Amino acid sequence: MPVLLIAIILGIVEGVTEFLPVSSTGHLILATELLGFDAEKWAAFNVIIQLGAILAIVVLYWRTFWAVLEGILRNNPMSWRFVRNVLIGFLPSAIIGVILISKIELLLGNAEVVAWALIAGGIAILLIEKLVKPGDIVGVAEMPLKTVLGIGFIQCLSMIPGVSRSGATILGGLSLGVERRTAAEFSFFLAIPTMMGATTLELVKHHDTLLSGASGVGFGAVAVGFVVSFIVAIVVVRAFVHYISKHGFWPFAWYRIIAGTAALIWLASR
Repeated sequence: MPVLLIAIILGIVEGVTEFLPVSSTGHLILATELLGFDAEKWAAFNVIIQLGAILAIVVLYWRTFWAVLEGILRNNPMSWRFVRNVLIGFLPSAIIGVILISKIELLLGNAEVVAWALIAGGIAILLIEKLVKPGDIVGVAEMPLKTVLGIGFIQCLSMIPGVSRSGATILGGLSLGVERRTAAEFSFFLAIPTMMGATTLELVKHHDTLLSGASGVGFGAVAVGFVVSFIVAIVVVRAFVHYISKHGFWPFAWYRIIAGTAALIWLASR
């Protein structure tokens, strides 16, 4: 299969799944297994194209970021609290990620771990939807520090491929008293420093290979995957925020359970 076609397929998978509670990394790993790609060859690509999806958040919420920037220049306390909350929410994953990076990378090629994590995450979503009452914390700047730190540590669970960074942070927020839309948007904003950090690490580690194209996956393929994930993510995020504002997460839970079960059956039958 041509490299650019693979890049387009993975870009679509990334754009669709990055901000849904279904695990983009898990789906990229399963797509690699299902279509017979070399997982190690595409590992850096899979991380870097996530920046395309992150750029979609910057574009969709540019008014929010502009208002925060203007507020900082005017020394507005709410703008500073917004920035503080995003940075503090990011810290646990930054510290733990650096410490455990070698162990995390060992899991990134394990499709069976992804399948089990999808199932476990689906069950967790169903339980949270049933047991947790709607929260009353509205607005990222309104979130207290203990809530922000709690979500930050919960985000660390997403280092296990298949758990879902957005799923962990959104459902963690709901469990800690944050209302649905705010939990989703905080998850989106938290993705920006988190994924920029992960991408920077991958670029530092693999820049020689990407520049030379030695792995067969050069910057051209990365650029295609980046653009595709950006365009698809814009469409998906708009629809997702509209949906969860009125409905629950249970369809994503059942999808995870079905997809994880199907993946286990397929892996066992190979």
